[in-house]
Amino acid sequence: MLTVSNINVSIGGSRILRDLSLRVSLNEVVCLMGRNGVGKTTTLKTITGLLRPTSGKIQWNEDDISSQAPDRRARGGIGYVPQGRDIFPNMTVWENLQIGLVAHGKKGKGQLDRVFSLFPVLKEMLERKGGVLSGGQQQQLAIGRALLTEPKILILDEPTEGIQPNIIDQIGDAIRMLKSEGGMGILLVEQYLDFAQALGDSFYILDRGSVVAEGAISHLTDETVKKHLMV
Repeated sequence: MLTVSNINVSIGGSRILRDLSLRVSLNEVVCLMGRNGVGKTTTLKTITGLLRPTSGKIQWNEDDISSQAPDRRARGGIGYVPQGRDIFPNMTVWENLQIGLVAHGKKGKGQLDRVFSLFPVLKEMLERKGGVLSGGQQQQLAIGRALLTEPKILILDEPTEGIQPNIIDQIGDAIRMLKSEGGMGILLVEQYLDFAQALGDSFYILDRGSVVAEGAISHLTDETVKKHLMV
């Protein structure tokens, strides 16, 4: 289980996160929601170690990882697909995927087969440069590369942003499959409300760096959406 307890984060002297707490358990999809600029990506970067909290605690399976380096957190089971995907555009699809394996010292034929079953288009494009793929294909590649590290928690930052509808459906199907397989929790930052409601088990809504609403996704009311998510 990933547990974030009362973290505070400041950037350039400005306080971005304020006593933020959340939990992600295995076999559940947790949606982190909120308008632009409320601290969602900062939360993810703090969980993955790219930013350090000024106070509070981050625990992974009851171990305090608040001061661990990002690479150690990744090796410990935290996978991250950032907003914008961050694939290597001048490397082929195959080379991008190999980085996910090499970084963890694995050969991984079984893991590769699993990625190809989730995203068959990647197997058809192994020799293509990542930079020539569509935005949706790049997103599939980024998720596939993260899965090759065999994470126990997969963190996805806006996976549907700028993606064509048919690939949004494929990414949704992949998330459902990963959840059904068990042994993994997913923390999903998502602006597309229907996508989040279709996939999520629970939600947290941020405003000005603090959690202002949380609960089971089935309890996400129209009133809450209007108050905290509508622009």
